[in-house]
Amino acid sequence: MAEQLLTQPMKQRGRPKRPPRAQRVHILTLRVPEELLRRLDAYTAQVQGRKEMPKQREVLRQNPHQAQAAGRSPAPAQTGGTPMTRRTFLGQLAGAAAAIALADGALGIGTAQAGHRAAPKPAGGTYAPLSVSDLRNRRNAAFQMRADRARHWYDLPMQIPLANDDELQYPDGWANFSKALPHDDLGHPDPDAFAALVHACTTGDPDDFAAIPLGGAQPIRNPQAGLSFELCGYDSNQTIVPPAPTFASAWRAGEMVEVYWASLLRDVPFAEYGTHPLVAQACADLSALSDFRGPKEGGLVTPNTIFRALYAGSVGGPFISQFLLQDIAFGAQVNTQQVKVFVPNVDYLTNYDDWLARQNGGVFGARLYDHTRRYMRNIRDLAGWVDADPPLQAAYHALSILLQMQAPLDPASPYVSQIANQDAFTTFGPVEWFDLIGRAPRPAHEAVWFQKWRIHRSLRPEEYGGRVHNHLTGAFAYPLYADVLNSQAVQETFSRYGTYLCAQAYPDGAPTHCAYPSGHSVGAGATITMLKAIFDESFVIPDPVGLTADGLSLQSYTGSPLTVGGELNKLAFNIGMARVMAGIHWRSDVIQGNKLGQEVSIAILQDMQPAYNEPYSGFTLTKFDRTTFQI
Repeated sequence: MAEQLLTQPMKQRGRPKRPPRAQRVHILTLRVPEELLRRLDAYTAQVQGRKEMPKQREVLRQNPHQAQAAGRSPAPAQTGGTPMTRRTFLGQLAGAAAAIALADGALGIGTAQAGHRAAPKPAGGTYAPLSVSDLRNRRNAAFQMRADRARHWYDLPMQIPLANDDELQYPDGWANFSKALPHDDLGHPDPDAFAALVHACTTGDPDDFAAIPLGGAQPIRNPQAGLSFELCGYDSNQTIVPPAPTFASAWRAGEMVEVYWASLLRDVPFAEYGTHPLVAQACADLSALSDFRGPKEGGLVTPNTIFRALYAGSVGGPFISQFLLQDIAFGAQVNTQQVKVFVPNVDYLTNYDDWLARQNGGVFGARLYDHTRRYMRNIRDLAGWVDADPPLQAAYHALSILLQMQAPLDPASPYVSQIANQDAFTTFGPVEWFDLIGRAPRPAHEAVWFQKWRIHRSLRPEEYGGRVHNHLTGAFAYPLYADVLNSQAVQETFSRYGTYLCAQAYPDGAPTHCAYPSGHSVGAGATITMLKAIFDESFVIPDPVGLTADGLSLQSYTGSPLTVGGELNKLAFNIGMARVMAGIHWRSDVIQGNKLGQEVSIAILQDMQPAYNEPYSGFTLTKFDRTTFQI
């Protein structure tokens, strides 16, 4: 019957009027030939060993949408999509009939035994260890697992992401990010251009993004990235980050004073922080702020805490993490961590005309490098490293170092605690470890790009420094908190450069995307979280090293023990804070970026947890807020 239907010529005249599209689905489904339905019943019952197919056939006839949801029928045409013509419908029937014929011939329907372990030999005599039933069961299990994880993320309570109200309070846009748009002589964005940017971020329409006007040749960076979907972990638009500090707050002023000091201390060796007079001046200035949220000792910022984090292990030991100092054994290749560094005492955008040109996306000069490779001995060297690193470089290096030192794995690995006659490789081994680091950056960056462009649109320190300059020179009055205007950092900046602009480590200054949270920090947070899950964080690092003032060699470190967890925490903050010290980010960008990356990686690990065949209860790791979490 199916064959007869497929070979009948289509009548060109006198055919009945086509019903409305919403009704067409039911009419087309009812025309499925009885013989085809009967043979589909027999095929499915044979392969899956079920007896209830007459009931499923009745569902197909009476309620095709319910049948589709249960996976029993071909997908009907969807209302509002491409209309299903008779030709395409018959084509699908032809495919179905061919599938039945193939099943009858290859599987011997009517004679084979349900549940037989191996299908008959195909032509050529190759043995088939798996039956269609085995494959179908596996496919069903895979589908159900993926559906269950998707349902888990779908069922989470709805949370509304919140931004600070700077955009509402100051609608002209000068309190928010606007770099690369057209600007006036004050560095304020053109109102229509800023409105176009906000409109595109709100609608998500590619045409609206294409309509954003630019002030020069440089484009804005990837504002649509946060609108893409990710199929592992939660969706980027489900992420929650607290509002950024407001433009007029003491918190933002305190962060800006820290950025100013970092720009002034770029060439002071980390090894000399304990004795350098400018470091002591910076510590005193930061300690006097109304709202400074960096670590302190006895209520004061000290040379031991300046530019460091509150994470466990981040304050102890050398300023730079061991994973940025020790040799890297990557396969058979061994590399030292002496790197290409910038020339000393060269900063950028301290001249107002240069600064204004860069707000408009103007051209910029080349980076200037020292001819001598060095270990990262100061802020400028570290800023150079994070100017050139791909998103996963730090974690790949750290993994290689951990493997080289034979650091123990997390006790939850089944190959540590339960399985003795096998070893790990593809799962719970090096294939998976490198994969986890490689898969984390994209979803982490999708999440942070959603936060940057769709929610916060937070300005950069480079832009804020222009507001400080214009305010103190009398060009425009801004609601700046007095801490930044009265700080020693601002006065020292003016003494050195003749302006109040915040000196930048790069000739182009900040990139052309919003500040909050930090992209480098989200990448570091995501990849380092994977490492903290894989390895035993309590393991003490053997043979730690420290820096010399010239960066030409390393020396032994003999202070308090340094653990894997503590040095990984330090690494995550080093990477993000280096961008602050380059003049392009805020401390809050780093903290929230690290935390956001951490949550993205935890979600990925949660989705992977039920997928293993090995007995596995879930890794345990210490989060950046010092709490313990089990996957």
